[in-house]
Amino acid sequence: MLNSSIMQILKYTNECVVSKIKCKTGDIVMSLHNVFPGIQLIYNHAVMTESENILIENVRGENILQIDHCCDGRVECSCKDKFFYLSKGDICIHRKDMVENNFYFPSGSYRGISLLIDVNAAPKCLSCFLEDVNVEPKLLLEKFCKGGELFVCRSNSQLEHIFHELYNIPQEVQKGYYKIKVLEILLFLSCLREEMREEKLCSFSQVAMAKEVCRYLTVHMDERITIEDLSRIFHVSQTVLKNSFKMVYGTSVYGFIRRQKMENAASMLKTTDKTVLEIANLHGYENGSKFASAFRDIMGSSPVEYRQNNQLC
Repeated sequence: MLNSSIMQILKYTNECVVSKIKCKTGDIVMSLHNVFPGIQLIYNHAVMTESENILIENVRGENILQIDHCCDGRVECSCKDKFFYLSKGDICIHRKDMVENNFYFPSGSYRGISLLIDVNAAPKCLSCFLEDVNVEPKLLLEKFCKGGELFVCRSNSQLEHIFHELYNIPQEVQKGYYKIKVLEILLFLSCLREEMREEKLCSFSQVAMAKEVCRYLTVHMDERITIEDLSRIFHVSQTVLKNSFKMVYGTSVYGFIRRQKMENAASMLKTTDKTVLEIANLHGYENGSKFASAFRDIMGSSPVEYRQNNQLC
């Protein structure tokens, strides 16, 4: 079932299996629910940067339709020799066998759901559960995945309305609510328009370069680095560098640098006795007030307030 990882079963019943998977870079908890015959709903909560060939038994092959929704964080998935990314509110619809089982989490965390439909095992038409839900899983597979394609749709108010309730279901009504929501989602997808498809895929070279830039920025956090500097170091145009980085990390290079510095500074405020000015200097800020302003923008409080509320040492 799993390679290069350690799995712990936290719960096992006929209707639900909860597993905790430990990889080299962190953990992922997967909660699998059998909703209808051939239809499973999986909650995924990852706190890691990269998973290692996570496989789910009996849910693989070209007859498995998978719908992924991102609630929080960001995830990288690979399809053939290309890569695509989901951020908060995005969905992807694809055949299970078209997407690799290795995942990268650029923000270090991810929370979302996967709805898996075995077209051969599920009812031919879902009207057998609710008369007016005249939806055939086989037709959904043909609609979204013809020719091995995948369908990515970015966050919008319709998707938010359909999916957000799945993350706050009272335990005492979960079983029935899963059934209602799955039928609602599939009915919604049956009328989703083709023009909502987004085909932004990244090449291997774009992804590799963006990750190299990220590693460089992490090592040189105390320096003031410009786009021009990075363009020269990595022998690529500024436009390609900026576009590739944003496609992988979902933010600009400058936005990434700023957040990375403030999160690292926050960690130092919690765990060291260095002064605020010393921490500011270590992150490339000579002016304490500019550092405080940047810190407040990202962390929601001043460095002094943050230390008072969170100091561990």
